[in-house]
Amino acid sequence: MKTEFWHDRWENGLIGFHQEEYNPYLVKHWPSISLRDDEAVFVPMCGKSKDLLWLAAQGHAVKGVEVSPLAVEAFFAENELAHEEKPHTKFTVRQADKIELLQGDFFHLSAEDLASVGAVFDRASLIALPPEMRQQYAEHLAEVLKPGTQVLLVSMEYPQAEMDGPPFSVTQNEVYELYQQNFEIKVLEDVDALAENPRFQNKGLTQFHEKVFCLVRK
Repeated sequence: MKTEFWHDRWENGLIGFHQEEYNPYLVKHWPSISLRDDEAVFVPMCGKSKDLLWLAAQGHAVKGVEVSPLAVEAFFAENELAHEEKPHTKFTVRQADKIELLQGDFFHLSAEDLASVGAVFDRASLIALPPEMRQQYAEHLAEVLKPGTQVLLVSMEYPQAEMDGPPFSVTQNEVYELYQQNFEIKVLEDVDALAENPRFQNKGLTQFHEKVFCLVRK
């Protein structure tokens, strides 16, 4: 899946993955994540997520990475946030107070870019990637995070044959296969969420679970 796919989705308004409200699993489980005052939160493939605002409201510095310039521009415009541009060799960087967005390719991130990061919130990154890219994603995330970094990961499981992704089904077993070499893994919640998601019912899904994990970089 190339970056052009996501550019096309944003250009054509095909952003059903965007949530207008704060993610309920973030709000529920974030208190279990401990951060020092000088540590930031990283949100990969963040789009124009409202969760960036929620995390900043908790007092955290927030770093997001997003490939689509339309998404980055929409985030600042829709939330009426004045921002400044900062120099960077690989990204276009825009910052408003505690929130810094790096517009560019996730796979171009370095450990130096995320040196201040102590936690990650992944609601829409892993499940956005097809199977052949998920291993690369998990390995690169491990490369750029320092030991002890906590990851709050929200995944979903459904019969993949019943619906084309993205979002893709990523089973609990696959989460362990992808991350167990570099992360300690704990399942925080497993929710049968089909009844609360008519969008997925209308696509013909017969099963739909959302699962929340806490990963800690070894």
